Amino acid sequence: MALARRWPVELIVMDSATIYRGMDIGTAKPSPREQAQIPHHLLDIRDPAQSYSAAEFARDAAALARDIRSRGRIPILCGGTMLYYKALREGLNELPGADPAIRQALDEEARERGWPALHAELARVDPATAARLAPNDSQRLQRALEIWRGSGRPMSDWLARPPQPVLPGWNFLTISLEPSDRSVLHARIAQRYQAMIGAGLLDEVRALHGRPDLHPGLPSIRCVGYRQLWDHLDGRVSLDQAIEQAIAATRQLAKRQITWLRSLPQRVSVDCLSDRAVEHVAEQCARALDG
Repeated sequence: MALARRWPVELIVMDSATIYRGMDIGTAKPSPREQAQIPHHLLDIRDPAQSYSAAEFARDAAALARDIRSRGRIPILCGGTMLYYKALREGLNELPGADPAIRQALDEEARERGWPALHAELARVDPATAARLAPNDSQRLQRALEIWRGSGRPMSDWLARPPQPVLPGWNFLTISLEPSDRSVLHARIAQRYQAMIGAGLLDEVRALHGRPDLHPGLPSIRCVGYRQLWDHLDGRVSLDQAIEQAIAATRQLAKRQITWLRSLPQRVSVDCLSDRAVEHVAEQCARALDG
C-alpha cells in the first residue's frame, strides 16, 4: 500500500488462502477499503469447495503481470505462498490436472485406513516420491497417489522433465520481510490469532462447517487457523486447545516460510520488525525502478 503512493502499482496476491470466498478473517484478507484504494488481483477467485494449484497461479499471475505492464503499470507480488512464487519464477513440471473423483476416493480411504497406510501404498508404486514425504503429509500424499492412479505413471517420472518458465526474460526483485527476533514474531502471531478470534473467526468457520459439501480433506479447510477450529466444531478439542494448536501451527508455517525465503537467490532481506521497514522496502524498489 505504501508503494502504491509512490508508483503506479497493482498487487497480485500470492496467497493460497485469500483466493477463497467467505474466508476473510482467518486469512487477513485486505479490507474493502484497502481493495478500493489499489487494485488487488486473485482475491476471492474460488469457492472453498474448489481447488487451485500452483500451476494455475503461475498461469494466472503471468497473464496479469503482462496485462499490468501493457497498461504502463507495475505488478507487485505480495504474499507468503512460496510454492506459488517458485512456480511463477522458475516454472513447474507438467503434471496431470486434478481429478475430483480420485481425490474423494483417497479421502475416504484415508479416513478408513489412515494416511500412513496410503504412504505405504505410494512407497510401493513411487518409492522416490514416498521417500521425501512424511507419512501424515496428507495433501502431498493425496496429490502423488492421484497422479499415479489417474495416469499410471509415478509423480517422480513426471517431475523428471525440466520445468518451463512462464515469464521468460523477466527480472524479479525479491524483497524478503524477515524478523530479527523470533520471540517477537511468536508473540505477534499469538496476538494476531487472538484478534482474529475476537473479530469473529469462529463464526466464519462455523458457517463453512455448516456446508455439507465441505470437509477437512479440502485445501481450504486445511488452511492454518481454520482446520483447528473445524476440529473444535467437530467436538475433537476444546476451543482453548484449538486456539493453542492454531497458534503453534502458525509458528511452524512461519518457520517454513523463513527457511524457504532464505533459500531464494538474490533476495534482499528487510527486517520486518524495524520501524523503518517500509522505508527500506521503498528504497530497494526505487533502486530497481528509478535507477
